Amino acid sequence: MGNSKLTGAIAALLDEYKKAIDELVIVIKQISKERLLTIIDQNSKDPDSKSIQAILTHVVASCFSYSVYIENHIGLNTIRPERCFFDHVEPYIEKLHQAFSYCKNVFEQNPNLPLEELENSEKINTNWGQQYDVEQLLEHAIVHILRHRRQIENIIKE
Repeated sequence: MGNSKLTGAIAALLDEYKKAIDELVIVIKQISKERLLTIIDQNSKDPDSKSIQAILTHVVASCFSYSVYIENHIGLNTIRPERCFFDHVEPYIEKLHQAFSYCKNVFEQNPNLPLEELENSEKINTNWGQQYDVEQLLEHAIVHILRHRRQIENIIKE
């Protein structure tokens, strides 16, 4: 993470988040425009899995959304950025790095943000129905990247 003032659990989680993003970037950086836009499953009911483009759009939007959830939880009333669809992987890579920087900044600007919360009434409610404390949400963000990296790796192998 460079010369960040963050330490402890949050520094460790952000290091792992960056590592997951970096691993995803390694997988996607060689994807051609044609492969990016190719429809994977015409019959899929999930619009976020129809192409690598759709997967990356979903991943980037999610990366920003996790930070926005945390900001809204502490009362900042942040609006999620619009979803971005790109025809090449380079803008996705740039957005992934921007999303990580945005997340890191949330923690740098709020160094006393409690990571663990045992009371459900104090947890973050997501739009998919789960409740997380900040630590759990960041852990979910990391695994979300890992899952979609694996999904894209499997698509590329086909």
